Amino acid sequence: MSATRSGLVQIHGTNDNNSTNGRNCKLFLLVLYLLYGEKFKQQEDACSKKPLGPESLLLRGARLKNTKEIFGVAVYTGMETKMALNYKSKSQKRSAVEKSMNTFLIVYLIILISEAIISTILKYTWQAEEKWDEPWYNQKTEHQRNSSKILKFISDFLAFLVLYNFIIPISLYVTVEMQKFLGSFFIGWDLDLYHEESDQKAQVNTSDLNEELGQVEYVFTDKTGTLTENEMQFRECSINGVKYQEINGRLVSEGPTPDSSEGNLPYLSSFSRLNNLSHLATSSSFRTSPENETELIKEHDLFFKAVSLCHTVQISNVQTDGIGDGPWQSNLAPSQLEYYASSPDEKALVEAAARFGIVFIGSSEETMEVKTLGKLERYKLLHVLEFDSDRRRMSVIVQAPSGEKLLFVKGAESSILPECIGGEIEKTRIHVDEFALKGLRTLCMAYRQFTSKEYEEIDRRLFEARTALQQREEKLADVFQFIEKDLILLGATAVEDKLQDKVRETIEALRMAGIKVWVLTGDKHETAVSVSLSCGHFHRTMNILELINQKSDSECAEQLRQLARRITEDHVIQHGLVVDGTSLSLALREHEKLFMEVCRNCSAVLCCRMAPLQKAKVIRLIKISPEKPITLAVGDGANDVSMIQEAHVGIGIMGKEGRQAARNSDYAIARFKFLSKLLFVHGHFYYIRIATLVQYFFYKNVCFITPQFLYQFYCLFSQQTLYDSVYLTLYNICFTSLPILIYSLLEQHIDPHVLQNKPTLYRDISKNRQLSIKTFLYWTLLGFSHAFIFFFGSYFLIGKDTSLLGNGQMFGNWTFGTLVFTVMVITVTVKMALETHFWTWINHLVTWGSILFYFVFSLFYGGILWPFLGSQNMYFVFIQLLSSGSAWFAIILMVVTCLFLDIMKKVFDQQVHPTNIEKAQLTETNSSIKCLDSMCCFSEGETACASIGRMLERVIGRCSPTHVSRSWSAPDPFYTNDRSILTLSTMDSSTC
Repeated sequence: MSATRSGLVQIHGTNDNNSTNGRNCKLFLLVLYLLYGEKFKQQEDACSKKPLGPESLLLRGARLKNTKEIFGVAVYTGMETKMALNYKSKSQKRSAVEKSMNTFLIVYLIILISEAIISTILKYTWQAEEKWDEPWYNQKTEHQRNSSKILKFISDFLAFLVLYNFIIPISLYVTVEMQKFLGSFFIGWDLDLYHEESDQKAQVNTSDLNEELGQVEYVFTDKTGTLTENEMQFRECSINGVKYQEINGRLVSEGPTPDSSEGNLPYLSSFSRLNNLSHLATSSSFRTSPENETELIKEHDLFFKAVSLCHTVQISNVQTDGIGDGPWQSNLAPSQLEYYASSPDEKALVEAAARFGIVFIGSSEETMEVKTLGKLERYKLLHVLEFDSDRRRMSVIVQAPSGEKLLFVKGAESSILPECIGGEIEKTRIHVDEFALKGLRTLCMAYRQFTSKEYEEIDRRLFEARTALQQREEKLADVFQFIEKDLILLGATAVEDKLQDKVRETIEALRMAGIKVWVLTGDKHETAVSVSLSCGHFHRTMNILELINQKSDSECAEQLRQLARRITEDHVIQHGLVVDGTSLSLALREHEKLFMEVCRNCSAVLCCRMAPLQKAKVIRLIKISPEKPITLAVGDGANDVSMIQEAHVGIGIMGKEGRQAARNSDYAIARFKFLSKLLFVHGHFYYIRIATLVQYFFYKNVCFITPQFLYQFYCLFSQQTLYDSVYLTLYNICFTSLPILIYSLLEQHIDPHVLQNKPTLYRDISKNRQLSIKTFLYWTLLGFSHAFIFFFGSYFLIGKDTSLLGNGQMFGNWTFGTLVFTVMVITVTVKMALETHFWTWINHLVTWGSILFYFVFSLFYGGILWPFLGSQNMYFVFIQLLSSGSAWFAIILMVVTCLFLDIMKKVFDQQVHPTNIEKAQLTETNSSIKCLDSMCCFSEGETACASIGRMLERVIGRCSPTHVSRSWSAPDPFYTNDRSILTLSTMDSSTC
C-alpha cells in the first residue's frame, strides 16, 4: 500500500516478508474496530481463520463506512506497494548540468594544482641564487636553515594551494541550489499551466531537475488518463456471440441473433414487452420461441450480473429506496447512487449495468446486493482474487441466493479466452477485434460454477497460500491459475475514452522539437493503434512496422532483422513501430541491440499489452544506450509509478486514478497539453539560465585568482596576497553574487510565445550544448584574457608613473591590488549585464547596485580605523585611489578594453553565422509580434546596422520593460490567453 506520497491508497499485492497478510489484516481491523465498534468483530474472527489479500480486505472493510475514511486508516496498516520499493528515489538522480559541473570542477582542480606546483617549483628555482634565497632584509633563522627541504617543499605547495583555492567556485553549488529552489516556484505560478475545470495548478515535487526539462530526447507516455480523459463511456458489448450497441440509453443489437436472420433486434424483447417499455429497440420481424427467449434472457441476465458483481466499486452514499423498484427504472440510478472506483472502466460498466436494470446497491459485511427489475438479490462474497499485471484479470467467488457457488472473471481477452472451454469464443474474439479497431477499450467476462467438493478444495488451497510464510505470491499465483480455468465465456464489453484537448498538437510539437514519443499502454493492439492514429502519434502516411505475436527467440530475431532491412530499403522518411508485451520480452531477452537499432530508426514507437515493470524496462533500455539520452515519462496512475521513477524526469498527470503518479513524480500537471509549455518554455529558460550561471561562475573566479598567480612572479613567489582578506571573502558573497542569481531566475532571452510557437528552437539547446567543452573553454579563456588585462593594465599604468597621486606619493602594494580588484568587480558585473536580454527593475537594482555597494563599502571600510582588526593595511587606500584622475581613466579604459572585444565577437557571430536562437531574437516571426530582441523595438525593413544599435542600447541599459509593449493579434495555437507569470513586462494593445 502506497501511503507516504499519496493521499489515496492503491494496493497491488502482498509482501513476501515475514509479516503475513493475517497480521496486516488483524492490525487493519483493529484500527477499524476502535473507530467503528462491534461491526468488525466478525471480520476479525474471519481474518483469524483465513487471512485475506489486501485488496479483498480493503474491499470488505471499505464498504461499511465512508471510503475515504477507510482509506485514511489503511495508510497506517503497514501494507506496502511492491512496485515503489523496486526503484530508486528521485534524489539519487543527477542531471546533465551537475555532471558537467563536476567535470568542469575537475578541470579547475587540475588548474589549481598546476598553478601551485608551478609556483612552488619557480620559487625554489628563483631562490637557487643566494641573493634571493636569503636577502639582507629577510634573514633565515637557524631552525629554517636546518629544516627538511622535502617538508618545506610540501609546506610551500600547500601554502600556494590555500592562496589559489578561490579559483574553485564553492559558492557555485550554493547559488545553483538557490536558483533551482526559487526558480521552481515559477512553474506553480504559471497560470497557463492551471486547469480551471479541476482547479489544479502545476506542482513541483523536486527542484533538482528543472534544467533537465530542456534536455529531453525521449518522451514515454501512458495512454489511458494521460492522452485520454479517463472518462469511460459504455458503448458496445458482445453477449453470447451477438454484438449490441447503446444508442440513446437503449441496447440495440447489430446483425442477426442466433435465431433470426435480420438485424436491429432486441436482446430482451420479452423484458421490454413485460414491462411495457421501449427501453430496447424492437423489430416486428423478430420471432423466437418462448424457450429460446427464456434462454436468451438468462444469458444476458448472467452477463450483467457478472458485470455488477465482479469489481471493487464502492458507493459513498447508498440510497436504495425506490431504486429499481419500478420496471427498468434506469433513470433513478445515476441520480441516487454515486459509485467510486479505482478504475474508471469498472465504474462505467457498473453504471451501464444499472441502466439496463441490474443495479449494484452496495454490500453489508460479506454480502453484495443487486436489484434486478426491483427484486433484491443478496450474494455472499466468499473470495476476491485481486487483479495483478501478470494475470491481467480479477475474479470474485460468490454464493448465489440459490446456494450455487459461482466464479465471475473479468480481464483482457488475451488472459480470458485461452482459459475458456465454452461459449461463443470465436465470435467474441472477432467482436473484440472490431471494438479495438474503433479505439474502444475491451474486457471479457466469463464464469464458472463450482460443486461443493470443488469449492472446498479451492477454499483450502486459498487458505494455505494466503497463510504461507514463504513464497506466498508464487503459491497464490498457482492457486489463482488453478481456480481461473475451464471458464464459460459470457461476452465482452467495450468502453470509450475520448482524447484530451490539444493532444495531437502537443505530440506534433514534440516531434518538431526533435523529441521521440513512445506510447506505452496495456491496451489491446488494435485499440492502441487506433488511438495512436487519432492523436497524431502515428501518421496515415507513416510506414507502420509490427513486432507482435512472437512465440520464440528465433522467430523474434528473424522478424527484427526483417524490420531492419525494411527500414533500410524503404524510401520512407518516417517509420512507426508497434510491439506487444510478449514480443518485447523476447526482444529484451536476447536481442537488445537489434531491437534498439530498429527503434532508433523509427519516429514513433507504440508498445501495447505492457505490464508496469515492462514499461520501466523499456525506459531503462533507452537510458543505458550508448547515446545516453535524457528520458521523460508521463503517466497518471499507480501502474505508471515504476516508469515515472525510472525515467530521468517523471511527469505525473493529476487525473482520475488517484495521486500516486503525481506524488511519485518530479512534476505534476493537470493535462498532457501542458507538457509543451513545460518543456519548450520553462525547460528552455531553466537550462539557458543555469548553463550561463555555471559558466559565469567559473569565468569570474578565473578573473579573480589569475592576477593573484601573476603577482607571484613579481614578489619572488613569497605567497604575498594581492587582495585584502576582506575582499577575498566578500568577492563571491556580496560583490558579484546577486546579478547572476537574479539573472538565473528572471532571464528570458527569447519571448515565451516565440519559444512555444517555434518548437524547433528546442533543438538548439539539446545534447547539453550550452555546457559543451567548446563553450567551457571560451568562458575560461575569456576569464584568463580579462585577468591579464586587469593585471598588466594596472601594472604598466603605475610601474613607471610616479605622479598618479596628487600628493606626490607612489602607489603601494595594497593600492595596486585594490585597483586590480576594482576593475575586476566592474568588468564581471558589466559582463553579466551584456548577457542579460530581459531587463526588469530587479536586474537594474542588483546590477548597478552591486557596483555602487562595492564603492560605498570600500570607502567605509578604508575610511575608518577599525579597532578590532589586527592590521590597518587598507586605511585610506581606496580614498587615495579614487582621488587620482589617472586611476579613474585606467579603470574606464581597462573595463572598455575587456568588454569591447567580447561585444565585437557577439555582433560578428550574430551577423555572420547566427544560431536559430539568435535569428529568433533578431527576426520578426509574426506580424503581431512587435518587440523581441532584448525587449527592444525595431521596425520592418531595417538594416543590419540597426541590430548593432540595439546591442549598444542594451549595453547602456536603455532596453527596459517600461519602454516596451506587445500586442498579440494571432491566436496562440496552444493557449488562447497569455497569463504567464513569466511575462513580467506589460501586455497591452498599444504600438511599440
